[in-house]
Amino acid sequence: MYTKYSIEEIKEKLKSCLSEERYWHSIGTMEMAVELAKRFNCDEEKAQIAGLLHDCAKCLPNEELKKYIDTFEECEKISPKTWHAPVGAVMAEQDWGVTDKEILSAIRLHTIGKKGMSDFEKIIFLADKIEHRTRDEKFREKIEKTLNKTNNLDKALLKSFKITIKSLLKRKLPICFQTVDVYNDLLDCCK
Repeated sequence: MYTKYSIEEIKEKLKSCLSEERYWHSIGTMEMAVELAKRFNCDEEKAQIAGLLHDCAKCLPNEELKKYIDTFEECEKISPKTWHAPVGAVMAEQDWGVTDKEILSAIRLHTIGKKGMSDFEKIIFLADKIEHRTRDEKFREKIEKTLNKTNNLDKALLKSFKITIKSLLKRKLPICFQTVDVYNDLLDCCK
């Protein structure tokens, strides 16, 4: 058992702390995480939990998230848009009783990634981007097309990072150096 709550208990508790759209995004991420876990031979129960809880801190105000900033890596401090990921990992452990380090790591990394992610961490990262309930169809289809054509998590991740970095540049938003490192690493391994 990876948490002190059942999947149904987690769903019920999430309904009270997330917006309706964020709740359905979490359900969609869970569904996609399980689908990808089956496809790439990873633990489906862990994928369910990580998918559900990946955004458990998303609806907290920035002032609340900022209370955790001392626990962040330097690059995680760059953008308030990504603060929910490291805070979510802390909350998953403290509030939800998650004990599995890979689940906690996948929650923490689902926004900026890192070099050398495990297949499980890649699955949660991608599930967040390509779930079918709330994600933009054009964005999602580009990544899914790559994943289905290559059956390669790294190539799908590279596609996701290309789209995300391009979007961040277009909107003149900061880009974490760790994200750039992941992108460069993926370029090398996907040649």
